[in-house]
Amino acid sequence: MIQIRLNIVIIFFILMGCSYQDKNNISELKFIVDYPRYDNKVLVEGRVLLLFSNNDEKEPRFQISDNPNTGFVFGVDVVGVQNEEGIVFNDSVFGYPINSLSGIPKGEYFVQALLHRYETFELETGHIVKLPMDQGEGQHWYSSPGNYYSKPKKIIIQRAKSEEIKIYLDQEIPPIKPPEDSQYVKHVKIKSELLSEFWGRPMHLGAHVLLPHGYQNHPEVKYPLMIFHGHYPSDF
Repeated sequence: MIQIRLNIVIIFFILMGCSYQDKNNISELKFIVDYPRYDNKVLVEGRVLLLFSNNDEKEPRFQISDNPNTGFVFGVDVVGVQNEEGIVFNDSVFGYPINSLSGIPKGEYFVQALLHRYETFELETGHIVKLPMDQGEGQHWYSSPGNYYSKPKKIIIQRAKSEEIKIYLDQEIPPIKPPEDSQYVKHVKIKSELLSEFWGRPMHLGAHVLLPHGYQNHPEVKYPLMIFHGHYPSDF
């Protein structure tokens, strides 16, 4: 019995030692992300995302999903004046699908950062909120015009190696070119008084209109109307 207990104690200390050794072998990763702080003298605010992928088939920002092959993403809100040295990503920053940077397996990765910009809304209710305004892309943070991002950089994550990596967001997603009207397809934008009143700024509803053949030649004719509610289609 004594021998059994002794063996249990020995195994316990061996496991503790392995755990301690493994913990110390995890690299202490630290990323510092910086970006243009002002845009036309207006403070830039939003959420900074740090993104990882294990391949360069697409940029890391396009490889975040809810499937098993998703890349890694970590996020920090930047509201108000921030540290001049940049936004720090370390093991305390929460991520998906793993909780922290120390959970990233060792290996070769492509890393990228992106700032999903916020705007300030003074609501009819009296509340002031900061939210990402849609820019015509359908609330897709990875392609929203005006967002800053960096070019992907190849890194190697190793065990037992502390490393500090700096990333600067020197790219900007360009505006979406509006679709052009044709003989049969027209594009309209209508200001919503109710939405504008609630959000405290002009808000519009858009539509792509498909006209029947001969519409221009018979303006007095009334046609049946069919409405299909999509989610920010780029064109008809």
